[in-house]
Formats: sequence, structure tokens, C-alpha cells
Amino acid sequence: MRSFDYSPLYRTTVGFDRLFDMLENGVRSDWPPYNIEKNGDNDYRITMAVAGFGVDEVELVQNGPELSVTGQRKPDQQNREILHRGLATGNFKQVFKLADHVKVKAANIHNGLLSVDLVREVPDELKPRRIEIGSEARAVPLQDSGNKQSMDSEPQRKVA
Repeated sequence: MRSFDYSPLYRTTVGFDRLFDMLENGVRSDWPPYNIEKNGDNDYRITMAVAGFGVDEVELVQNGPELSVTGQRKPDQQNREILHRGLATGNFKQVFKLADHVKVKAANIHNGLLSVDLVREVPDELKPRRIEIGSEARAVPLQDSGNKQSMDSEPQRKVA
């Protein structure tokens, strides 16, 4: 996959840094590979292959609707000569756009797989609610120009 270097454009533009960040993050590499699963109406899981990375080398940060997963390898302290490099051991940063009210519930690394459990928690005030309709037992008084009577009183009878 081809990657572009936008850093020369930073020198001649002002205020477009977010645009260049979106362009860089919009081009996704295939590494590390990941799956996104739906486990229920409000439960999701992202599983990433991060073989060779320890718990202290992977960082998860949720900033609003974005979840950033960053892998920073510690420098190799052993002096060794590698004759063939077939394992992908580079650093990575993957950004996931999350829907409204989705939060990270748990994360762990097991057998080289990073599992990030997500849950959508909609606040009660934003959930639809049923409103009961009541009825009033009394009648509303009638307004007449000169003759004030209410509906629940009997009309006055003339006695002759």
C-alpha cells in the first residue's frame, strides 16, 4: 500500500493540519489485521493480531468518538544479526471511529490477539420512553355569556 508524506505541505498551509491528519488516517494499512464482531444488540468486539507485542507496548486511548490503538515496540537489547526478516515487527497506529455512546468495556491480550470489548450505553434521558395518558374525572365548566352553569350540575327548574 502506498503512503504519502504530507509534511512538506505543513510549511505552506495554516489551519489544514486536521485535514492532513484525516488523509493520513483515511489510508488504512492491512497491518495489523483485525476483525470487528457484533456480539449482541449493544455489544461489539475488535480483535487485532498483535503477535510479539507485550501488554506494556500496546496503548488504547478513547478520545470522544475515536478509539486509537498504538503499538510501540521497545528497542531490541540483544545484538543479533537477522539474515531474513519475515515477521512484521514495526510500530503501528490504528484509529477506529465509534458510534455515539459506545465505550470500551474491557481489553486484553491473549495468544497474540488483542481483544477490545465495546458496549453502547445510551443514557436514560435519550432512550425512547412511553408516556401514559391520563383522564380527568371532572367535567370542565361551561362559559356562557350570562348564564354560568357547569356540566356536572343540574339545570335549575322554575317552580310555579
